[in-house]
Amino acid sequence: MKKSTYKVPKMDCPSEERLIRMALEPLAGVGALGFELDARRISVVHSGPTAEVTELLVQLGLGAELVETNEHDDEFQTAPEDPSGERRVLRYLLAINAVMFLLELGLGVVAESTGLIADSLDMLADAGVYGISLYAVGRAAFAQRRAARVSGWLQMVLALGVLAEVARRAWLGSEPVEVLMIGVAALALVANLACIALLARHRHGGVHLRASWIFTTNDALANLGVIAAGVLVAATGSAIPDLAIGAAVGLLVLVGALRILRLRA
Repeated sequence: MKKSTYKVPKMDCPSEERLIRMALEPLAGVGALGFELDARRISVVHSGPTAEVTELLVQLGLGAELVETNEHDDEFQTAPEDPSGERRVLRYLLAINAVMFLLELGLGVVAESTGLIADSLDMLADAGVYGISLYAVGRAAFAQRRAARVSGWLQMVLALGVLAEVARRAWLGSEPVEVLMIGVAALALVANLACIALLARHRHGGVHLRASWIFTTNDALANLGVIAAGVLVAATGSAIPDLAIGAAVGLLVLVGALRILRLRA
């Protein structure tokens, strides 16, 4: 057995840790996966060719690079998981993100804010990730990949819809309501902080929850981006900041969808 270590610089959203697991776990000879999430590194214990593992990681488009391959020792262990605790936390996270998706989408339409609509899509993408994780507990790898691909196609359709809406409003004009933008984005920030609090209790547990704890902090930054766009709309009287943040979040979700769809069926 060998242990190959990889640097994965683009492992920066909740779906990507799941993508890596679904890509590698079905590979014959893979014994265990270890994630150094803060350092954006993964370790793969395997008996087959290192090139085979590397090829699968490169195909995900996350910038994976092989750092080193050494003989496997018995000290490499993955953290034990508590399936019942994992399911409970995933249900809470799914509920929070689903509710915030509906709220942000509805109020984003009322406020004529592409930033809020796109941020609601980010919430939906996260809800999809947590839903897939919940569905995947105890299921075979092929079932996980099938569910992920359905989620990927849904995310792609919605991301393209948001980008089309950004283009439409840029062409026809819009008047985003900055007060609603700031208020709803602040509520979404509170929701993400609640998710972080839930995950913090399990950050040393299952690897899925440890990954989500780190990546949910990035979602809070997207909320701050919408708040900043709302402030700029109020200060300048221009819809451009709202369109810019809407396009940025829409593109991020689209990239995430494409990575999901790169998984082998």
